[in-house]
Amino acid sequence: MANAFTEKINSNTPTLVDFYATWCGPCKTMKPILDEVKSKVGDKATILKIDVDKNQQIASVYKIQSIPTLLLFKNGKVVWRQTGVVAAKVIEQTIQQNQ
Repeated sequence: MANAFTEKINSNTPTLVDFYATWCGPCKTMKPILDEVKSKVGDKATILKIDVDKNQQIASVYKIQSIPTLLLFKNGKVVWRQTGVVAAKVIEQTIQQNQ
């Protein structure tokens, strides 16, 4: 998982990472929002979901303290970070600005 994750976030393609947990209510709210974003941005961005309970080391590296937390990576750098439920339009605009 860690190697594939590192490969994705180091890509030139913007990679949105959703840090979530299966028991988290707001995280469940994000799923249809992220599905909508993916349908609009297509191949212009990669969307990954990271379960913080199963991937505590990755969550620790990025200091994820509350969920959902969204990080947008470009070339291995965090270019945007947002905690809580985020509207699809905001996420789409952020991805477009970082292409």
